[in-house]
Amino acid sequence: MKRIILLLCLCFAFFTSRAQEDILLKDYKPKAIHNVQKTEVTKAKFAVIDVHSHPYAANDDEIGRWVKIMDARGIEKTIILTYQTGRKFDSIYKAYSKYGDRFEIWCGFDYTGYGEKGYVQKAIKELERCFKVGAKGVGELGDKGLGMANSGPTPAPGMHFNDERIQPLLKRCGELGMPVNIHVAEPIWMYEPIDVHNDGLMNAATWKIDTANPNVLSHSELLRTLEEAVANNPGTTFIACHYANCGYDLNILGKMFDLYPNLYADISARYAEVAPVPRATSTFFKKYQDRLLYGTDMGTDGAMYQTTFRILETADEHFYDHELFSYHWALNGLDLDDETLRKVYGDNARKILNK
Repeated sequence: MKRIILLLCLCFAFFTSRAQEDILLKDYKPKAIHNVQKTEVTKAKFAVIDVHSHPYAANDDEIGRWVKIMDARGIEKTIILTYQTGRKFDSIYKAYSKYGDRFEIWCGFDYTGYGEKGYVQKAIKELERCFKVGAKGVGELGDKGLGMANSGPTPAPGMHFNDERIQPLLKRCGELGMPVNIHVAEPIWMYEPIDVHNDGLMNAATWKIDTANPNVLSHSELLRTLEEAVANNPGTTFIACHYANCGYDLNILGKMFDLYPNLYADISARYAEVAPVPRATSTFFKKYQDRLLYGTDMGTDGAMYQTTFRILETADEHFYDHELFSYHWALNGLDLDDETLRKVYGDNARKILNK
């Protein structure tokens, strides 16, 4: 009997260990075990302007459904960052402008022929054309290391945000009263080795910067291109989206805020990066409440908005949203005060958009 019991124990241990070995990191979706406060925020506490979204809705029916979701969640207006110029921009503008003030449509920069003589004049001409059509701003421009991307119809490898060819375009944006939304770099863990020490490992299979490529700028070099462009164009309003990808050290962004009054930042698509450190993040929000803008960049689902509200408004601790974020980090509420919330949700955006 003792031998049978021992054999059964060994078999159980064997199959249990095999089961544990079969658990993959990509499948890891923990559930919070703590019996703590759980708050459902169905509608934002104050009227919201979402300064960072994209043309997710492809037709009138989808746009109409989106507007109903915006109404239910307290979203006053959404800025559509089209990336586009030319006919594509015109088409998106036509679709969304039907809804009046509910959407504001921004264009991109045209990089066609950026290595040829006369490029700057042609690009400014297209910028001015988009402005006359109805573009209120420019973005989301982007450089993750290889050069300016995002804008259609073509990227501009090797041309970065501080390039002399872009400065006249940025200056003209200021003259036209068009804010510029710019994405530089990515979260810092994407530049680090994918090893047992990497805190962002859960996303490593999908997101990684090719730092071995000598043509890719480093994280700090990309931030320097942002700072130089902002410094070179004091008459232009800049929005560094995703906290300028400084979620790991918001003091870097804070120092730029201190130096450049024409720089703002949106908080879109980086909720999972800053919610794990709620005290440091809340302190940053309080100090720079006049420079931060609400944004999503995560689709149109009503539950998505609710998660952002829960993070900003409540003191909830240690919760997850695996539908939106694939990190292993638990989320926490920032419990922002009403004055800060009002500014971040809408007042700061209104100040920029009404210039």
